[in-house]
Amino acid sequence: MTIFNSGKLAHLLCIIGIVSISSRAVGQPPTAPRIVSRVESGEMPGLHATIFGSASGASGIYLGATGTTLRSGDLISNDNGRTWRTQPMTPDFYTGLPKGYRRNPVTSVSDHKTGRLLTIVNALDVPDLDPNINEPPIALNTYYLRYRVSADKGRTWAKEGPIVVKGKFDALHPVPGVEIGKNSIFLGDLGCIPIVTRNGHILVPAQATLLGQDGKLANPGGGYTYTDVVILIGKWKRDHSIEWTMGGRVQADPARSSRGMIEPTLAELPDGRIMMVMRGSNDAKPKDGVRLPGHKWVSVSADGGKRWSKPEPFCFDDGSPFFSPSAMSTLFRHSSGRIFWFGNISERNPEGNLPRWPLMMAEVDPVSTRLIRSTLVTLDTETEKDKSRGRLDISHFSMLEDRETQEIILTYPRNHGGYKEREWVTTRLAVK
Repeated sequence: MTIFNSGKLAHLLCIIGIVSISSRAVGQPPTAPRIVSRVESGEMPGLHATIFGSASGASGIYLGATGTTLRSGDLISNDNGRTWRTQPMTPDFYTGLPKGYRRNPVTSVSDHKTGRLLTIVNALDVPDLDPNINEPPIALNTYYLRYRVSADKGRTWAKEGPIVVKGKFDALHPVPGVEIGKNSIFLGDLGCIPIVTRNGHILVPAQATLLGQDGKLANPGGGYTYTDVVILIGKWKRDHSIEWTMGGRVQADPARSSRGMIEPTLAELPDGRIMMVMRGSNDAKPKDGVRLPGHKWVSVSADGGKRWSKPEPFCFDDGSPFFSPSAMSTLFRHSSGRIFWFGNISERNPEGNLPRWPLMMAEVDPVSTRLIRSTLVTLDTETEKDKSRGRLDISHFSMLEDRETQEIILTYPRNHGGYKEREWVTTRLAVK
């Protein structure tokens, strides 16, 4: 078992421990989570198993407000993940689809107040599309969102259908600014987890491609792709369906992020504000040989997701931004009330998506929405052995809080040589 600490990278980044006053008593410095165990294996951990048929994978999820019953894809566990049995949910929404159509469940949330389970699905209705093509380019024109609801703790599906906001909208024009077939709306990665706010509203963090005046996809930043972030707001109806509206659209300055805003992740702060962290990019051709700084970006809403602040670089609590590649990240709320961010932090300015290491975490100050440097932990990074196996990518991670121990269970693949081979890691973190 190998355990990494943050000392080396902290020195490289000139990290200075600064105590942040948030919800703690004055004079009580925050404590960094402690790595309890780290296990590598050749097989994907059960808690990272594909969820509801998804090829991308996501963490297992507890069913119900109490108890230790977990669902992870077609598997279910009644003993907190110690043993699993196969129990697919019904009905099956895959059988009978035309050839080439896709239904890719990405993330889920369990609404413990209502007992419902909500899953968000990336859908693609392109006849005869080769199922072996990962991320087909046509998806940028045709992706749309569907949702599924279980009202019996993950045994069966009660509702399934496309996400269409109320008003004069339909399946081909589901939200303002999106016309399926011309541009698209979809979830980006495993960090795009819906949240249920304290007032019972559902917030879904999505992203949408843009249309230019010529009716074709627009790419104002000159990167690989370009998207805005779109927040969908849902309210439960008595029949377990959801009434959808669209919250604020968060737009980047293409001169600061070449791919716009990507892969949003959400957390509700103690004062009711909603915090969002987004992936950006600097992958466009450097101007005059100078590459844009690569950051994560943060925006805040004070009205439940309807309006958002202008996105700015995510910073440490001393106000300094940090470098981060164009890769997913996740905000995670622990039962202690503490909010943590997981993602890649780079020593130097990244080049687009790379390098996707080291993987790090830190606590978010809920007042300033900045990362508390003194809580920074290096979870994994490149080793000498890794260098002989080609490029290392540490991303596509998921996490779950163990209800018995309150430890955070982090699972992820360590990919090598351009995703040609991998091993899987399960790390447990103790939080005070």
